[in-house]
Amino acid sequence: MDIICDRTKCCGCHACYNICPKNAVEMITDEKGFKYPVINQKKCINCGLCVKVCPILKNNVNKYQKKVYAIYNKNEEERLNSSSGGLFILLAKAILNMNGVVFGASFDKDFCVFHSYVEDENEIIRLQGSKYVQSTIGDTYKKVKEFLEKDIYVLFTGTSCQIEGLKSFLIKDYDKLYTQDLICHGVPSPKVWQKYLDYQKKIYKNNDIKNISFRNKAHSWSLFSTRIDFNGKVYSKTHDKDLFMQAFLSNTCLRESCYNCHFKNDYRNSDITLADFWGVSKVHPNMNDEKGTSLVIINSRKGQELFDLIKTECKYEVSYEDIIYLYNPAYIRSAIKDKKYDAFYENIDKMEFDILVKKYVSHISIFKKLIRKTRNIIKKVLDK
Repeated sequence: MDIICDRTKCCGCHACYNICPKNAVEMITDEKGFKYPVINQKKCINCGLCVKVCPILKNNVNKYQKKVYAIYNKNEEERLNSSSGGLFILLAKAILNMNGVVFGASFDKDFCVFHSYVEDENEIIRLQGSKYVQSTIGDTYKKVKEFLEKDIYVLFTGTSCQIEGLKSFLIKDYDKLYTQDLICHGVPSPKVWQKYLDYQKKIYKNNDIKNISFRNKAHSWSLFSTRIDFNGKVYSKTHDKDLFMQAFLSNTCLRESCYNCHFKNDYRNSDITLADFWGVSKVHPNMNDEKGTSLVIINSRKGQELFDLIKTECKYEVSYEDIIYLYNPAYIRSAIKDKKYDAFYENIDKMEFDILVKKYVSHISIFKKLIRKTRNIIKKVLDK
């Protein structure tokens, strides 16, 4: 077997890597910093399992009548330490209270992003907060299956493609598996992230990073900041001024598949979808205090069951489906590739990070693209 799916469509979910009985599928990092499956022909036995579990080659459709809520965690400290309304920590604690495990994206000691799991409430903080870098799945799906086969509850959180990759790998349904995805803008390159960190270390003359937050709410929820805590120094800039966030929000450094995402549709196969409730000040003004409000979409019966376990710890209001499309167009619309995308990557190893971003990131497009996409969605909704 030579290829699994079209390279431009591959989302890097690692389902093929996890399923291969001979470890013939290797995840190789390309020149942009993204991992792609490469088949070692010496090991391959042509069993076809990698093709069978590839979510890009499947058409899984969930027809559950979704429910939509504006919601936030009543615990002020937990909400302020979260990206938006502080819902993830409640979902995680609900599973852990059933002696389960929770999987999600975390930082390693070098602040690379990878998927791991926690079994104790005190460890949840490792999985909290947005991490705007593609997370390496590794053999995580195998570990999920091990827990499920032992009849242990599992909450798996990640992007839509990671959820689809997991479910494809598992092949069958498990009653004790709960999944939560998010409305994803797209996944930036780990290589770009590393270039940015190297730049910050050089500027601050400090290699000792203690903590990183992509969504610090010191200013407010809507005007969030990227914050890096060094040993003795602090870097903090709002998302419109930070170099990495400029590249991310301008769609200059995303994975190729993000520009034509296979999983942006009306029927998510996760149990729950979380997002920021942008537009809450217009739709539910009493739910907006600039400390973070979440949009929660219930996609399944199991999702509703999990929501019912935590709702007494939240303030929430029932919302309506059209709100998703009006204020979170990324729910069904892929990112639009920046016109300087190719030039950005061609020069990533030739320039200092600040010069690279200033020259090849279309800063003016960051919010204009979002506004244009929102207007197009509104027009289509009104024309129905």
